[in-house]
Amino acid sequence: MRIKLLIADDNSFIREGMKIILTTYGEFEVLETVSDGKEAVDYCRSHEVDIALIDVRMPNMNGVEATKLLTETTKTKPVILTTFDDDEYILDAIKNGAKGYLLKNTDPERIRDALKSVYFGNTVMQDVVLEKIKANMTHTTHKTKVDTSLFTEREMDIMALIAKGFSNKAISKELFISEGTVANYITSILNKTGLEHRTQIAIYYLTGSVV
Repeated sequence: MRIKLLIADDNSFIREGMKIILTTYGEFEVLETVSDGKEAVDYCRSHEVDIALIDVRMPNMNGVEATKLLTETTKTKPVILTTFDDDEYILDAIKNGAKGYLLKNTDPERIRDALKSVYFGNTVMQDVVLEKIKANMTHTTHKTKVDTSLFTEREMDIMALIAKGFSNKAISKELFISEGTVANYITSILNKTGLEHRTQIAIYYLTGSVV
């Protein structure tokens, strides 16, 4: 069974080029290419699409708005594919349900691997994107807007370290607890907030909002 894709980009050269590249891999079937976010949402609402590759800046409806609607009204998993790595777009896209954020100059093999990973339930962020998020979090973590009454002191410590980009292993060393205990705390945080993954925890710690 092949992964069904939609490509949304207002640049015909980009979207057709991406279609040609992805079609060379046997795992994918590009069902359609469209030129704006509204067309992407309309198509995914009426067809079974596994993943929508979406540009950020498009007419009629941008990629962030399309991501929000796709997440709310379809089973399609949105992945942002763009040349723009602005912090604002990164945060907004993730908060609105994007399952990945990739730059267009990414090697095709990495895009292939990322799409397969998203299909199987993971969230994929390129290193350059994660670094921007971490830098943003690092400067603002001491001003968290989270309601601290909802969490234990240890959970707050772990959220702060996640926001700084610490891995589970690094958190375990920092707090002198086992990686299994870290994982249990993270599961508790996810259950309390309704979030799905670590990147969303970092954003929640920054904004105080569950989106």
